[in-house]
Amino acid sequence: MAGFEVTVLEKNEYTGGRCSLLYDGEHRFDRGPSLLLLPHLFHTTFADLGTSLEAEGVTLLKCEPNYVVHFADGERVELSTDLARMKEEIEKWEGKDGFERYLGFMAEAHRHYELSVKHVLNMNFTSLVSILRPSFLKTVFQMHPFYSIYSRACKYFATERLRRLFTFASMYMGMSPFEAPGTYSLLQYSELAEGIWYPIGGFHKIVEALVKVAERNGAKFRLSTPVTRVILSGDGSRAVGAVTASGEELRADVVVINADLVWAYQNLLPSTPFTTALATRKASCSSISFYWSLDRKVDALQSHNVFLAEDFKESFDEIFKDNNLPKDPSFYIHVPSRLDETAAPAGKDTVVVLVPTGHIIERKTSESPIGLAKGLLEISSGEWSAGEEQDFDEMVVRARAEVIKRLKVLDPSMDEFESWISNEQINTPITWREMFNLDRGAILGIAHDFFNVLSFRPKTKHSSIKGCYFVGASTHPGTGVPIVLAGAKLTATQILQDMRLAVPWAPAITSKSKVVKNDLDVPQRLRGAWYVGDILQLLFVLLVGLAIVQYFGGEGWMYEASRWAQGRYVNVMEGVENGTAYFDRTLTAFFTSRTLKQAIY
Repeated sequence: MAGFEVTVLEKNEYTGGRCSLLYDGEHRFDRGPSLLLLPHLFHTTFADLGTSLEAEGVTLLKCEPNYVVHFADGERVELSTDLARMKEEIEKWEGKDGFERYLGFMAEAHRHYELSVKHVLNMNFTSLVSILRPSFLKTVFQMHPFYSIYSRACKYFATERLRRLFTFASMYMGMSPFEAPGTYSLLQYSELAEGIWYPIGGFHKIVEALVKVAERNGAKFRLSTPVTRVILSGDGSRAVGAVTASGEELRADVVVINADLVWAYQNLLPSTPFTTALATRKASCSSISFYWSLDRKVDALQSHNVFLAEDFKESFDEIFKDNNLPKDPSFYIHVPSRLDETAAPAGKDTVVVLVPTGHIIERKTSESPIGLAKGLLEISSGEWSAGEEQDFDEMVVRARAEVIKRLKVLDPSMDEFESWISNEQINTPITWREMFNLDRGAILGIAHDFFNVLSFRPKTKHSSIKGCYFVGASTHPGTGVPIVLAGAKLTATQILQDMRLAVPWAPAITSKSKVVKNDLDVPQRLRGAWYVGDILQLLFVLLVGLAIVQYFGGEGWMYEASRWAQGRYVNVMEGVENGTAYFDRTLTAFFTSRTLKQAIY
């Protein structure tokens, strides 16, 4: 659409990467993503391309209920977009006042959702200064980035059961609910307000449609063509092409890398201190995934099924702190044939089981590349310790046994479940790493804690190599298919702006968006209050981060120093929550002053 000649080089013999399909005869499996969330981002993407999902032959089916969540004690809860249905489910466990608190949780999650779309997904964070935008600063603490999603749930739900119910979705970001920022309750909002959707024919139908649109506009796709190196200009200042595994050199004005970002920095580009620092960043989890062809239908399972561990927190600690498969794992089962009959032969079911586990531990034999920072940081991921070797074969056996055990408890009719599996395919952390070049086999890229998002997340453009851009799970804005689509739009926009070209999908500016009939239709400013503690927390983190960056310099130092600061500011700020109104008025005036705005812009 922008007039570029585009060539896509794909390592595998199929498009989509993790968002691809597996087959066993007429059984069809989604290898990775199976939940279509944030549907408006998909509709927006196709609208930007001058078409629509429907025009490209993509039909979305709405899942109802969203999930059936099974607890270790045998109880189950259904999550739904049907408000009456949810009222009944909530009041069953939390009493009559529980539904009002649920609505409060949804109101907060709605704010997280809308603010994130406006200030994060639709805006690029090209430098540390980007985080200082007044429009962002004035809303950042409404998104609760310094609280865990679990702590936010504790504010609204009295029972442990519902606290777990409304936080397990942090696994979509590859994070523990006890560590994931509270902002990510937007996932629950999206599910419960907009629903969970599924494309007939599998999630890869979205990818197929995008490929068709691209080819229609002249793009060329070369499959089974791995890239071994990005070609740089003689002085190393610009990307001018790529070298394939066969030795072929392709020249280009712009190189966009959508391979795993950490792997790309380590294997396709010259090594820098930032490359080394990336290897120490906190990674998301991995998974052991089973793809089972069944010789019959299993009516006890819905389209989306979640089984939660009895030792909820301990199971997440074993994944994210010990990099292991929990003794009592939580897991997710997708039965695409329950909603889409084309996913399995008549009278049979196709089943995908995802068991989250720790990523691969890359053993380090030398000192931390950051030197002094190693002494400041508490490395909890096990990557700097000897530890026990990871035995993924044993993990697969144990994961399979735990899943089948829970299924047998769920319904006595599944006592012979093992014999119903006519074929099994498996992906392990090793598979994810080797097949898709995922650093440490982390299926969702770099983690999404506060110091791995926004200005702290790897940028969409290389800091020193012109013409080299990035898109994907580990760059801004983050992981997940709709989020990566939003990131692709940011990257494409940045390329066009850098080349001083028009942006075809830029919204037209109009004087009025609607007709105002009378004074009753004129929007009024809503009254609100700033939280002193939140303002001071942000100010403290920014000042410490800026001071350290100025002293040490370099993106690697910025990340390591900010991780140290993250652990320190929490204790310092615990007593600030009841700060004085004087600070509130002073800092509010400071943030809205004309002088500050001029300095930032």
